[in-house]
Amino acid sequence: MIVDIVLILFSILFFDIKMLWNTQIGFLSASLVMLASMGSYKRMVDARVEKSILAIDDSRDTIEKLEDPYDLYSEASKEEREKEIYDTLKEEKARLKRQRRSIMQTARDTKAALSLHRIVAYVVLVVGFFYLNRHGLLDIPSYLLALGIPSVVIVVLLFKEKEIQIKDTLQ
Repeated sequence: MIVDIVLILFSILFFDIKMLWNTQIGFLSASLVMLASMGSYKRMVDARVEKSILAIDDSRDTIEKLEDPYDLYSEASKEEREKEIYDTLKEEKARLKRQRRSIMQTARDTKAALSLHRIVAYVVLVVGFFYLNRHGLLDIPSYLLALGIPSVVIVVLLFKEKEIQIKDTLQ
């Protein structure tokens, strides 16, 4: 809210009404999209935790996973690796056959991506853009600037919250 008030004052004092329309529609629609996405993601994570569906914890770090996703350059000998690769391929094929998902399972997992809140937020974003364009009010730089502000605000707030949590644990 504070950022929006500052944005309104900045638009009124230094620019014209066209800039105000662009920043407000862009800011509010982007805020709706961010809040709806975060809410649906939170519901999805809570549901997974409630059902004890947890991600697999791999001991390899992220860089190692990116550089060597199939663990081909590990310490094992070449003969062992060739045998392991053959066995791994057979196991992966069998695992993929077992993991074929039904339409209902896929629909249940995509609830967060297709939640009503997110769809409405994206509709508001698109309708706002078309409204500005149709009435000759669209100013792309100010609209894009306003679209980016909510994500920056959320990242800053998350870093502040994390910093507070770290300070609390150290004390």
